[in-house]
Amino acid sequence: MLLSGIHPPLTTPFYPDGNVYFKKLEANVERYSRTPVAGMVVLGSTGEAILLSDEERRAVLKTARDAAANHKVLIAGTGIESARDTLLLTEYAADLGYDVAMVRTPHYYKSQMKPANMLAFYRTVADRSPLPVIIYNFPQATGYDIPSEVVIELADHPNIIGIKESSGDVEKVRTMVKGTRHVQRTAAVTETFDAITPRMLKAATEAPGQGGELVPVSALAGDSKPSSSAVSVVARLKTRQKEVSFQVLVGAAHKLEPSLQAGAVGAILAFANPAPTACYEIYAAWKEGDIELSRLKQERIAKVAERIGAGLSIPGLKYAMDLNGYYGGPVRLPLLPLTADLKAEVERLMADIRN
Repeated sequence: MLLSGIHPPLTTPFYPDGNVYFKKLEANVERYSRTPVAGMVVLGSTGEAILLSDEERRAVLKTARDAAANHKVLIAGTGIESARDTLLLTEYAADLGYDVAMVRTPHYYKSQMKPANMLAFYRTVADRSPLPVIIYNFPQATGYDIPSEVVIELADHPNIIGIKESSGDVEKVRTMVKGTRHVQRTAAVTETFDAITPRMLKAATEAPGQGGELVPVSALAGDSKPSSSAVSVVARLKTRQKEVSFQVLVGAAHKLEPSLQAGAVGAILAFANPAPTACYEIYAAWKEGDIELSRLKQERIAKVAERIGAGLSIPGLKYAMDLNGYYGGPVRLPLLPLTADLKAEVERLMADIRN
């Protein structure tokens, strides 16, 4: 499956009393669906997933899925410390119709997180997962940085299709891209090389009055084996095949352009929550081969994205969303809201980055 492009990892809206504000989540998802982002991540770190109950996680997944446009890739953050619970949430996301599972590195028992542990964990999850899996590495939050060598070894698993690498280490991106270049898979894409998923085709075939040519279901999963099963595809979803390698997505907006130059295919960016178009413009210019413009677009947001995304983190991102017409709202304890001085700083930083 194709993972290229920009994907905001959605925030979870709360009422002032701390309950999840599902109507605002719906509104945010509907608005992101009208932007040029390739897809959305639900229950990532920016979504305060670690602070949600299991019941809340499931409700957030369902709400976002129901509100999202069919042409956007949907990635579910399903990583929990144990493989068992990770698989339970992954299976639930698959039942809802999500396209990909993003599984963060287990990290609580850091002294035990040796390469053998990580290999066993991800292989077990990938073997049993009904969804393709991407590894999620966020050492700034977990205190654990999965080694490139382990990622390169895991890349050979047929159901592990990529990684979200949030360390900000561009050389590590380069190393992983080089070390996984031998992995070649086939993905179904549209005529304009956008991602196609089984969920998208199902929605197209169920649309009233739609019909069209047939494509094998096996092609959607990147399976080279022929299949007699087929689904109807409307004309706007006619497919072609694209060769893809192990796909590296990055999580540092202030280093997006150099990461793309190092071989990343896209990004899952917290800063895309308040500024999806500004992030997309960097990617679009790079994709068109206009490196100078891509660098100019990067320079425009680099300091802002680093300060708000990495520095002020979720409270800063949510306030920036409020400024740009999305609902950010309060955070959940132990996170604290911004002070008046920090709010004024965010207002200054975001003054020229509207959406």
